[in-house]
Amino acid sequence: QVQLRESGGGLVQAGGSLRLSCAASGRVASIKIMGWYRQAPGKQRELVASVTNDGTPTYVDAVKGRFTISRDYVRNILHLQMNSLKPDDTAVYICNSVVRREWSITATDDYWGQGTQVTVSS
Repeated sequence: QVQLRESGGGLVQAGGSLRLSCAASGRVASIKIMGWYRQAPGKQRELVASVTNDGTPTYVDAVKGRFTISRDYVRNILHLQMNSLKPDDTAVYICNSVVRREWSITATDDYWGQGTQVTVSS
């Protein structure tokens, strides 16, 4: 019901910047929360940042002050501006949306993009 497609990943040197984008389509009016997860080889998937419909962002401690999440409500695109990148930021970044089910006020489902690779070289 909601499709997510990420873009913007790539290879960057430590200290550099990237901006990830996640284009949402489908029942975008039912999206309650959007966020970015990341998963590195041998590590658990973690929530990097999320933003609610009222614009309230949250960040994992490791990226606070370096990453900024924002949502374009007109174009239905979620962005993650990543500055001062570190090798530890290397991971597949996956876009996530929490979407209200049809005919439900409280029930939600998670939707996921395919992921985009971010590699930060030292």
